[in-house]
Amino acid sequence: MEGILALADGKIFKGTLFGAIGETDGEVVFNTSMSGYQEVLTDPSYCGQMVVMTYPLIGNYGINPEDFESDKPYLSGFIIKELSGIPSNWRSRQSLDDFLKETGVIGLQGIDTRALTRHIRDQGAQQAVISQDVTNPDALIQKAKQLPGMTGQDLVAVVTCKEPYQWEEGDWDLRNGYSHIPNNDDKDKMFVVAYDFGIKRNILRRLTQEGCRVTVVPATTPAETVLAMKPDGVFLSNGPGDPAAVPYAIQNVRNLVGKVPIFGICLGHQILNLALGGKTYKLQFGHHGGNQPVMDLKKRKVEITSQNHGFAVDEKTGSDDVEISSINLNDRTVEGIRHKRFPVSSVQYHPEASPGPQDSSYLFQDFVALMKENR
Repeated sequence: MEGILALADGKIFKGTLFGAIGETDGEVVFNTSMSGYQEVLTDPSYCGQMVVMTYPLIGNYGINPEDFESDKPYLSGFIIKELSGIPSNWRSRQSLDDFLKETGVIGLQGIDTRALTRHIRDQGAQQAVISQDVTNPDALIQKAKQLPGMTGQDLVAVVTCKEPYQWEEGDWDLRNGYSHIPNNDDKDKMFVVAYDFGIKRNILRRLTQEGCRVTVVPATTPAETVLAMKPDGVFLSNGPGDPAAVPYAIQNVRNLVGKVPIFGICLGHQILNLALGGKTYKLQFGHHGGNQPVMDLKKRKVEITSQNHGFAVDEKTGSDDVEISSINLNDRTVEGIRHKRFPVSSVQYHPEASPGPQDSSYLFQDFVALMKENR
């Protein structure tokens, strides 16, 4: 079935629908990863967005639940150059097409994703509509123009868990699958309370694998409740949307600073910065992919990182007690901050992912060491 992508600035792309059939909308962003489409599809940070994959052939290794980052897809639409008709991998359980049909995600293939990516890069990420109604593109453009932008949207409320839960899954093993690590009261384990702003499962796996006992709590959990749990540290997760649109999270983090070690990733990094008196702003087209070079300013070392965010920390704002620890070498945006007096730090990128392949995994070890030091 024919399908159409209509952007708010009037640009039109025609292709073929796959997955679910119908109409959907959201902000169009591009992801530069060559693989990892399963992780992209199930990453809650893409809530409210339609993702364009720049790599031309997608779906070649199928779908398996073991690589999901959450329980379901959260993105609004999936746009690719070509859908692989024959998935081939011993771990594959179903095709990408069948998975999108099953989960109700609308896909669009057969368009020039390179041209679309260049357009987004030049004109900026913007609202758009994917539809099966190819007869009236002007009406779709008007729909796209009327859609609310990402700025000011609290999408954390959409993706956060409803109740606290414990996490007991570790690394994946070739023979046995994911390991089970009991969440017991072993005195040698650091107890981490993780705020779920849209948390990825692999982050939780890295924490448990580093010897942490992890309890995940909803994004609205008061700081007093967290402190009453007597954690050795607090983790601030990734998530979707505008960090300034979640004032409850900002206030809770502000009430935790100086009382417990804190480590944040992605949206958690931005929320921490806002809690410390800084500001954030929307990037023109964001960072989405597995090839972003980041410089650690203290070590003078470059790491190749995985990233997924549309907002950034404003380096010109914030407290004198906060120092920038790393920067993006592509556009010089802030990639990490560190508090000078308290055991508090965060990074914009995703050290739990494997683009380098493990350039940044040491950050979880650093967090554990920090908790032990301040226990």
